[in-house]
Amino acid sequence: MLARGREGFVGFADLGDVRLFHTDDGEGDGALLLVHGWGSDSHEWIHHIPALRARHRVIAVDLRGHGHSSIPEAGNTPQRMADDLARLCAALGVPRVIAVGHSMGGQVVSHLAVERPELVAGLVTIDPGYGFDGPVADGFPALMAALRDGDTHATAVQMDQWTYTPASPGWLREWHRRRILATPPHVLAEAFSAMFGPDGIGVRPRSDEYLARRECPVLGFWFDPAKAAWERGLFKEPRSRTVLWEGSGHRLHEERPGEFLLVVNKWVKEVMR
Repeated sequence: MLARGREGFVGFADLGDVRLFHTDDGEGDGALLLVHGWGSDSHEWIHHIPALRARHRVIAVDLRGHGHSSIPEAGNTPQRMADDLARLCAALGVPRVIAVGHSMGGQVVSHLAVERPELVAGLVTIDPGYGFDGPVADGFPALMAALRDGDTHATAVQMDQWTYTPASPGWLREWHRRRILATPPHVLAEAFSAMFGPDGIGVRPRSDEYLARRECPVLGFWFDPAKAAWERGLFKEPRSRTVLWEGSGHRLHEERPGEFLLVVNKWVKEVMR
């Protein structure tokens, strides 16, 4: 078990095939596991950790290939990332978590909930990377090819533009541009293909089939009313619900951190009763 003092833990967990940077703060009710999106890292949660750790134990991790974690030559997929998180929780002596995932992180925590249901007490997903169909899904093969065979960073930065609205703050755009540029090209290409390729769960109907296996309560944040309604139809646990913030960008939790924390803290309290 990794050592953890009163002020929390900041450092690396050596899991054998990968080394994960993480922070581990707070000593309140339950444990929250914060999981960032594609081409990002755990700094994504800087607006949220101080408030959350006042109530809960909060673990924020850089996924394999991202941030300060090690960079495997292969295996940079949501499925492997979920397995890494299960092993990290075991190393930290955490038997049960509410897992919070943004974008690709929504896929990662959903894999964790399906494959390790005993570990996951609940999920919070923020505009998660699943449920795509129609023209958007039809365009994924071309994007995979461009990431694999072209200028990966230029393609990824261009792809990121859809995530913003005219109201999105300029610092957020620049912050994530720099995070993308700091992520190795092979990680970006492999992770994207694993999300939306033939074996991924990003595209319907594969999303429906896999996500219907989640038994825990889910709180889903969306800006698209159609996708919010779609996911609501997959829920099994009566405490599950969706939150719709039309007009927000893809990074709802970073654009509206105060409101996000109010909703999450209230829901987590209900789930932990």
